[in-house]
Amino acid sequence: MSFSSLAGSFSSSSHPLAPYGWDADWEAEFAPFAEQGLLPGRVVRVDRGLCDVVTTDGVVRADTEFVVPRDPMKVVCTGDWVAVDPEGSDPLYVRTLLPRRTAFVRSTSSKRSEGQVLATNIDHVVICVSLAVELDLGRIERYLALAMSCSSGEALLHKSALSWESGAQPVVVLTKADLVPDPVVLTHLVQDVETSAPGVPVLPVRARDGEGVEELSALLGRGTSVLLGASGAGKSTLANALAGADLMAVQATRDLDGKGRHTTTTRNLLPLPGGGVLIDTPGLRGVGLWDAGGGVGQVFAEIEELARGCRFHDCAHDAEPGCAVRAAVDDGELAPRRLDSYRKLVRENQWIVAKSDARVRADIRQDWKRKKAEGRAAGDAKRGRGPWQPAPPR
Repeated sequence: MSFSSLAGSFSSSSHPLAPYGWDADWEAEFAPFAEQGLLPGRVVRVDRGLCDVVTTDGVVRADTEFVVPRDPMKVVCTGDWVAVDPEGSDPLYVRTLLPRRTAFVRSTSSKRSEGQVLATNIDHVVICVSLAVELDLGRIERYLALAMSCSSGEALLHKSALSWESGAQPVVVLTKADLVPDPVVLTHLVQDVETSAPGVPVLPVRARDGEGVEELSALLGRGTSVLLGASGAGKSTLANALAGADLMAVQATRDLDGKGRHTTTTRNLLPLPGGGVLIDTPGLRGVGLWDAGGGVGQVFAEIEELARGCRFHDCAHDAEPGCAVRAAVDDGELAPRRLDSYRKLVRENQWIVAKSDARVRADIRQDWKRKKAEGRAAGDAKRGRGPWQPAPPR
């Protein structure tokens, strides 16, 4: 079944691109390019310099040669709205990208300060977590921190701008819920995830028999959603259930560890029968943070609130006197695992930001020197030696 035939049956809107998210604001953004005779379209798939774009003329194959930037954050990505040559041009080219409203970005494995855009112009981030394996709450918190830090177009174009943290709303879907037949156990698993994802909807889903799919579809509405998760998390099966058709190939996971075999190799944008579109992505082995300070703060809102009561404004919540966060751990109000996960993500995000911000690097170096001096002074005091006294000879 083609993208165009699916779209045609899903909406009675006067504009053929309405099922893909086209609205008055996009029309206003595109107006200058319409005067040049170009067509609006949304990228449904990218493959080695070429991309499939759904336009008013149907799905076309276009070359991205004219929009190849030096900045990897601005490459054509699934979900982008673009201006393309009209039908009849040979070859067809993507001429420009329209400004992105949101983007899901992770850091690359490169030692350089680079981000990788996984999907753009999204309204919901659906984090798929398989119940076929033991829950990794720390990994869920990592996904949530990125989801809650989806950058706005302005933040992508100007690195000094703040992230737009309300751009995409996260949802955690516990897939393969049929593997947990005991409803009491399933309820406890949902509660564990809810504790790690405060304020975020958590839905157990049995995609193969459709249980929970209708509820998820209603939650996503008519916007753009992206499926994220590790290989074998059941993203493609869930995508097929939401689309009501076998659009994505699926494979069985290994019984030993529940891991998949990367059935999905490209990011694909699929129209949904109830309205809106879905972006299915390949399984992610690594989920590196990318300028996610605000997202970390939202995921660990209770720790940020407790930190306001610390004696020192730059408290690391380790061994400092008057630490309200450590006091909450000692009193049993805060789980030690939550604090460990919070500190880990804060450190990682600081390191990512420092790679591209000289001022942050200088602040971190200064903080290291201060802590080193404090440690040396504490050692001297413990040994009864003043700071002016040299260490005894060995």
